Amino acid sequence: MVRQCTSLAEFDSCVELQKAIWSYGDVDAVPSAILVVADKTGGHILGAFDRETMVGFALGFAAFHSCVPYIHSHMAGVLPEYRDRGIGRQLKLLQREICLRSGIQQVEWTFDPLELKNAHFNLVRLGVVARRILPNLYGITTSQLHGALPTDRLVAEWAIASSRVENILAGRLTPGREPAVRVTLPANIGEMKQSDPERATREQARARKEFERWFGEGLTVTGFERNEQNASYLLECYKD
Repeated sequence: MVRQCTSLAEFDSCVELQKAIWSYGDVDAVPSAILVVADKTGGHILGAFDRETMVGFALGFAAFHSCVPYIHSHMAGVLPEYRDRGIGRQLKLLQREICLRSGIQQVEWTFDPLELKNAHFNLVRLGVVARRILPNLYGITTSQLHGALPTDRLVAEWAIASSRVENILAGRLTPGREPAVRVTLPANIGEMKQSDPERATREQARARKEFERWFGEGLTVTGFERNEQNASYLLECYKD
């Protein structure tokens, strides 16, 4: 079951989930007090539950682009033993429903381009696009999952009321055009962050430069493909 959370006890559970999901230390975990602020200022905290136990959550903040409101979805995660059950998708669909009821048509968040499973989920399953990369956005964190690498992040733009997103969510996929360019990473880049961090850092730096180049030329990430050897971000000229 997924639902909106409003109590301090639920917010405390979200803090504990951050430590379990991302191995965050206290310095990097978002505290309950900030979740209270988000809840009271136009954002939302969503929880996924196995009976009475919270097993996943999503945190969204109210935000603005040139006076246009949107939700910045700062965090969304599920405990490892509950992954691959569609819980993350349920959380995002509830987030979309809440935003549409409030008249908000845009949700944004950041994601690590080295986390290929997340990239597939965001780009293929949800229909986000990306036009920006933010180098080392959070600095070096305490999370073991980040492997002491710079926290480069792509900005996911989810136009939740668009026909593109509606068609993707409904499974009405249309054949994509051949992309203008690809930014490619090794398919094992996630494991490489732990086993060979020096090489992972080099691959990260190369991808960062390529994203910066193509974004600077006006291209947009609109798709993602993966095989046993490589994973490719697909970029093209794209207009909303």
